[in-house]
This record gives sequence, C-alpha cells and structure tokens, in this order.
Amino acid sequence: MSDYAAAFAAARQAARPLAAVPAATTTAVLHGLADALLQHADHVLAENARDLARMPAADPRHDRLRLTPERLQSMADDLRTVAALPTPLGAVISEKALPNGLALSKVRVPLGVIGIIYEARPNVTFDSLALCLKTGNACLLKGGSDAAHSNAALLEVAAPVLVRHNLPAAAATLLPPERAATEALLQAVGFVDVVIPRGSQGLIDYVRQHARVPVIETGAGVVHTYFDETGRLDYGQAIVLNAKTRRPSVCNSLDCLLVHQRRLPELPALLAPLAEAQVQVAADVLALGALTGHYPPHLLRPATEADFGTEFLSLRMAVKTMPDLAAALDHIDRYGSRHSEAIVSEDAAHVDQFLRQVDAAAVYANASTAFTDGGQFGLGAEIGISTQKLHARGPMGLDELTSYKWLVRGAGQVR
Repeated sequence: MSDYAAAFAAARQAARPLAAVPAATTTAVLHGLADALLQHADHVLAENARDLARMPAADPRHDRLRLTPERLQSMADDLRTVAALPTPLGAVISEKALPNGLALSKVRVPLGVIGIIYEARPNVTFDSLALCLKTGNACLLKGGSDAAHSNAALLEVAAPVLVRHNLPAAAATLLPPERAATEALLQAVGFVDVVIPRGSQGLIDYVRQHARVPVIETGAGVVHTYFDETGRLDYGQAIVLNAKTRRPSVCNSLDCLLVHQRRLPELPALLAPLAEAQVQVAADVLALGALTGHYPPHLLRPATEADFGTEFLSLRMAVKTMPDLAAALDHIDRYGSRHSEAIVSEDAAHVDQFLRQVDAAAVYANASTAFTDGGQFGLGAEIGISTQKLHARGPMGLDELTSYKWLVRGAGQVR
C-alpha cells in the first residue's frame, strides 16, 4: 500500500474540512461541475472515443462505457438535481429526553472516506463525486482500465471547479486503473471508512473476499418478471419490452420471464414486441412449444439450466413456465440476486403475497424493473444499488452515504 499511502492519507485529511463545508458552497460546486462538463464536452467525448476504440462493440460493457452528448447532458442534469436536494448532514433522525434530564439527539454525519471501485462506467465518476460532496465525504475513485481516458478527462474537468471553491484537492482522487490500486484500497485500514464496488459479479466477489475495510455490496442484477394467470396482456407487453430493451446492459434489465402455464397460448403475443427488437429467447420445453412457429426461429432456442440465474446484459433472456405463484416465488428465491423482481397480475392477493415474500431490494407490481434507479426514485443520483441488508438496500442516494452520531446535552449529570 506504500505507493498509495499518500493519496489515502490526503483523502483522510480532506474528509474533516469537507464535513464542515456550507451547503451553499456545495450547491455552487455542483452547478459549477455541471457547467464545466458541458463546456468541455468535446474533450470528454474525444477521450471516451479512445476508450471505446479499445473495446469491441459486441461487448456488453460497450453501451455502459459509451458517452454521448445526450448522456453528458443527463449527467449535468443529475448534478443540478443533487444540488437542489436538501443536505442530510445535521438532520435530526430522532431525539428524546431521559428521566435524568439528559437530552439525546441522533443526527446524520458523513461516513468519511468512501472508496468506489467500478468498471466501464464513466458516469459513476460524476455521480459518486456529486453524492460524496453533498454528504461531506471524500472519495477515492478506482475506475477500470476500460474507461481510463474517460475517467481522467472527467477529473480534469472537475479539479478546477473544486479549487475555485477552495475545496481540498483530495476531495476527489482518481486512483490508477491498475489492479494494484484496488488491492491497496481494500487494505486501507485507518484511511478508508467503506468501499463500494460497482460492476460484475466477479468484481463484487473479489472485493468481498479480499477487503479488510467495510464493504457495501452493489450486487449483480438477475431480474425476473412473473406474468401471472390474471396478468393484463397490454401491461405485460409494455413491461417486458421496457424492462428488457430500454438499456439491456444495466443491472435492472430483465433476464428471465416467468409465465403462468395457463397463459402459454398468449405467450407469442406477449413476446411479439421483443421479436421486433431482435431479442434472443431461451425457452423451456413448454414455452418453446408455444413459441415455435410464432417467434423468429433464429432468435429462439431451447433453454439450458445455465440460462436460469444468468445476468445477460444484452438482448438475450430466458423464459420459464410456472404452474402457480408458489413455484414462481421458489424460482426467484433460488435464481434471483436480490436486486429487482416484478409481478404482472390483477389478483390483489397474489400481488400482496409477491410483494411480501420476494426477498429483493426493489419489488414491483405491474411496473417495469427499469425504475430501479436513484434518479427515478427521487434520490437525484445513486452511488450504486445495494443488494445487501446492512446499512443500505436498493438505490443508495444521499441518506445512504451518511452515518449518525448521538449528541448528548446535560447539566452536570453523572452516573
């Protein structure tokens, strides 16, 4: 860790003054970052093109890596949205007076130094920076080599804005893309308060297995939608199409459609919009029989066991027939990743049972899983979608990047 000790120590030193930055200053910084991003869009896009040139277009990560003028505008809009949100720092979570006269209040405070490890997702750079600044945290950004030029360009844009507002330069530090930096970050006991990995299951597993600092897991998304016996066909068509094709490479996209066996005659109609979108379908025996002759043969194949529990991150998905809701719940429990799950049903009892019994960070009834997103949940942006249960779960926004402390006011009490 010696090669990175100075950077880690600087981040730790920066965390203390960041916690005391006035909210008005943070707001001005975020607006400044949005302006600078758009002013330097050509430079950022040119550096992003260098990264894209090294990655095959067929790679599922290519879409995540790609920046466009529209995506930069969206990033700038997210910065302004976060700027407009109230800071959670200092918010009183609860307060009470004890019989002995002590007054207790539980208030939100920064986590301190947050390490974010991510792969081919340059948008994470500014999302992380915005959320950490708004919550008074210093951030150590460890992007992957696939996005090295893009991430460096974004930090080049951000650095002058931080300096102009007298924020510590170490408020946001981009670590080298080499694996050694990841290993050092995971061992940075005493410098780093928490590490948040964003990326493949392999990355998340590696971080969990090697970290000596606390970790918040943002797990892979193996996402299901169950089309129930009473599900509306028009709802199902729209929801399945949106969940699968809006952005296939993201973690909330649909991987496996579970369909009640009594709805198999309508399966071709349910999947007709997917055929137009050129979605490849791996179907179990019953679903395959229902689709044969009604779905493009070059897009249809028999499913194997490996297709269930797979996060495809592309225009591919699995279909499996379910005899009832209980079987669907069992399948999701076995193959799901605790990320996002949905039911399409007009049976209120089935909807209630699904919402109560499915163990996932976000559970939907008659809506697309594409909504599992910090911006869509009104959080402004997100630093990841946690699939664990300790500290944070689901899209992590401002509140999830804080801890709390107890403030105790007395008048000479002793115990």
